Amino acid sequence: MSKSLLIVESPTKAKTLGRYLGKEFEVKASVGHVKDLPKSKLGIDTESGFQPEYQVIRGKKKVLNELQAAARKADEIYLGPDPDREGEAIAWHIAEEIGVKDKPVHRVLFYELTKKAIHESLAHPNPLDRSLYEAQQARRTLDRLVGYLISPILWEKVKRGLSAGRVQSVALRLICEKEKEIRAFEQEEYWTIEASFLPGSQNAQSQQKDLRPFTSQLWRCKGRKCKISTGEEAAQLVNHLRSFSYEVSKVERKKRKRNPSPPFITSTLQQEAARKLRYSAKLTMSVAQKLYEGAEIGDEGAVGLITYMRTDSTRMSAEAVRAARDYIGERWGKEYLPSKAAGYKSKSAAQDAHEAIRPTDVRLTPEVVAPHLTQEQLKLYTLIWKRFIACQMAPAVIAQTRVVIPADDYVFLTTGSTIEFPGFMTLYVESVENGESNGLEEGVLPDLKEGQELTLADMVPHQHFTQPPPRYSEASLIRELEELGVGRPSTYATILSTILDRQYVSLDRQRLFPTELGWLIDSLLKQNFPSIVDVDFTVQMEKKLDEVASGNHSYEELISQFYEQFSKTLESAQANMLNVKGVGLPTELSCPKCQLPLHIRWSRNGPFLACSGYPQCDYSSDYKRDEKGNIHPVEQESTGETCEKCGLPMVLKRGRYGTFLACSGYPDCKNTRAPRTGIPCPREGCDGEMVERVGKAGRKFYGCNKYPQCKTAFWGKPVSKPCPLCGSPVLVEKVTKKQGVRHVCPNSSCKHEEIPDSDESSGEADS
Repeated sequence: MSKSLLIVESPTKAKTLGRYLGKEFEVKASVGHVKDLPKSKLGIDTESGFQPEYQVIRGKKKVLNELQAAARKADEIYLGPDPDREGEAIAWHIAEEIGVKDKPVHRVLFYELTKKAIHESLAHPNPLDRSLYEAQQARRTLDRLVGYLISPILWEKVKRGLSAGRVQSVALRLICEKEKEIRAFEQEEYWTIEASFLPGSQNAQSQQKDLRPFTSQLWRCKGRKCKISTGEEAAQLVNHLRSFSYEVSKVERKKRKRNPSPPFITSTLQQEAARKLRYSAKLTMSVAQKLYEGAEIGDEGAVGLITYMRTDSTRMSAEAVRAARDYIGERWGKEYLPSKAAGYKSKSAAQDAHEAIRPTDVRLTPEVVAPHLTQEQLKLYTLIWKRFIACQMAPAVIAQTRVVIPADDYVFLTTGSTIEFPGFMTLYVESVENGESNGLEEGVLPDLKEGQELTLADMVPHQHFTQPPPRYSEASLIRELEELGVGRPSTYATILSTILDRQYVSLDRQRLFPTELGWLIDSLLKQNFPSIVDVDFTVQMEKKLDEVASGNHSYEELISQFYEQFSKTLESAQANMLNVKGVGLPTELSCPKCQLPLHIRWSRNGPFLACSGYPQCDYSSDYKRDEKGNIHPVEQESTGETCEKCGLPMVLKRGRYGTFLACSGYPDCKNTRAPRTGIPCPREGCDGEMVERVGKAGRKFYGCNKYPQCKTAFWGKPVSKPCPLCGSPVLVEKVTKKQGVRHVCPNSSCKHEEIPDSDESSGEADS
């Protein structure tokens, strides 16, 4: 009996496929890529056609030996890595390494891991796609050339460990440009006037007890949009407007339909998961990959729960749409089912290779799969399932009312809306951010008629201030990248995680801020590699990569055109880039000791101000920036401690990992240490002391100074007070907005907590 070998990249995917294929197939996993460019060198032959020097990834030799042995025994080989450029590269490299020349090798594309889809794919295999493979190779080569040739210049001019990326540098530039907009923003005061009206005259109202006032905003002033700049101006206008009598001049009532959002593509899934679930793009893609590859669903075994999650198409199969419509009709009834199925247009640049992201089986509701998924998986699956079902439901019907109330040359306007029929909103409503409207204005108005008399109940002026443009969140940055055409949906998660991991950008309250290092790198790249951080250049490069994938542009032509100009820019940067490591980054501040310019320098603990006259002048200081980006030196705080190496006073400094103690004799003495709490380590037998530390994500914690020998650590500040219940040597300070400061026992099996005395509490509420 003949037997075929199917090779995929993931063990989980292999398990799911094996469940459906039986004994006719042996299913093996490559566990991701098997070959890549070397880490120790460029790995691109720039002298001869830019051919990449691939090598087997360390640790993958054993996997390849197993695949080679299985291939020798099989009659046919099917390569089934993910159906995209990256998967094509994996398939191509596996085919090269297993070395089978006398047996047929097929490429199969699994867009969903269901029985029908799997057998359909195996029944209609494809040859390996060289154009798609070369498109992946071109992207990998471009990224390697940029990263491996710019990074050494940054190491020489700034410090080791830095990197520059072809697309990540554009994302960093967008974040820095947004921050410049915010810093340049000048706040302006303005006022609005709100009036409360009661329907009818005062005499009519005395006969109706249940009348409620409705509010209206002053809209037009002497034929123009109202612009009230000061409180005095607002007060005068209120006094003037109080003298008028009021009646309704116009009532507009209309109904509008609101249609559901289209099913998810990669970018919209990342955006919505960020807004609704607070998931990073990287986490979203990791969880989605697991849902695609399969989860153990009770007696059914491993089941692929969603279609392939890297897609820019909103296309849906007719079978999936029918299943959704059947489910809607059964659960909510015919009124929630439109007369014909909804279809959605993909963007013009969409590759349309895959369907939208949807559940593989609508009958596998979130309630059904809940016992078999982690909380992270269930939340994301629920989002995908609801969005897909909702996209085939009837539109919502919203009744809108608009009431115009004039007073001489002034006009008040009132709007309100009510949902007459919820339609798809019964199940799902897309979230919004940055003050955007979701089309559902609050407010139910009384039954008003044109010409109806009104009684002014109250009129109040309100002070406001204009707000700067909002910083990017992960969701809004992904949307911006997508709209500009920078990168591809499959790369957004990597772009974001890279600039965060490199500490070019920090994430605070879901907003992205450029760090001092990020500002520096962006400035240096913009000055020395303008095309690399240019949005239009990057967009055109993406289009050329798409042309390589479609066979309309050659790999070698694309890379050689890029490298011809890039190599000249490299030479110029090597000669002309500012040497920050040597002289620092100039500022407009003067040294308080000698009046020479102060420069920003970098140490292992982060940036600081130093006199450009060093070593003749040894002035240095921490600094902070105000909301406009202006630099302000921070005076060194004395700690009362002396340096154990040279005897000079230790001062308190602030770096990228929080506060630390440093010798005041820097740079002659570079001794530093973490600030101590004075609280002994509670671990029995340890003579260490608890010190303040900051983790990689920027979150403060407290750990033993004997680490790694002692790994005792707490998220809250330790308090030198034993637990009265279990005897733990310390309690830990916990601070929340709702409950304030509490002292809790760090022992997970002990539930003791207490409210400290007022002089004991020192924390600030968690945000």
